[in-house]
Amino acid sequence: MRSVWKDSIRWSGLIAVITLVLAAIFSMVSTAFLSGVGWAVGMLIVFVIIMTGVFFDMIGVAATAASEKPFHAMAAKKIPGAYQAMLVTRNADKVANFCADVVGDISGVVSGTAASAVVLQLTFAAGSGDGSTLQFVLNVIFTAVVAALTVSGKALGKTFAITKSTEIIYQVGKIIYLSENKLKIKIFKKKVRNMKNT
Repeated sequence: MRSVWKDSIRWSGLIAVITLVLAAIFSMVSTAFLSGVGWAVGMLIVFVIIMTGVFFDMIGVAATAASEKPFHAMAAKKIPGAYQAMLVTRNADKVANFCADVVGDISGVVSGTAASAVVLQLTFAAGSGDGSTLQFVLNVIFTAVVAALTVSGKALGKTFAITKSTEIIYQVGKIIYLSENKLKIKIFKKKVRNMKNT
């Protein structure tokens, strides 16, 4: 029991640092892209940020919904990505936490900030100033649209993730396989103690 709490505290500390770094990177990248571009391009960037959050949320749900068993036979046949997909399902709690909570929540915050920047650009383009009635109206509309796209996108993503969890996690496994074998980036440790659906 003590080791479980120790692992949980260690993971919480690690994920806090990762969240801090990723949030800073997302914020800097989005700010860099938004500076000097028109409001139309800004809207496209906001949409991409929203879809990024939806995509990672879908992976997080798929990780918890997928069964480990289908990947056992695939791994036995040495199919590339099958072993990594099996590890994703074994670490479903951490994968879901990273994809849905970390990346998903960061995308939500950054998309809101980016939307505010687009509203300001659109307000100036329309000939109004900061704090004007037009800015207030546009801010309400953009906030509502961003929220609606995020929620509806995640709802569709969850349905797809649950029905196609095995296929999704296998594709994730192939990406991890390529990162480990081509880029030499290790995602999981070789020894994994937690088993799922075995």
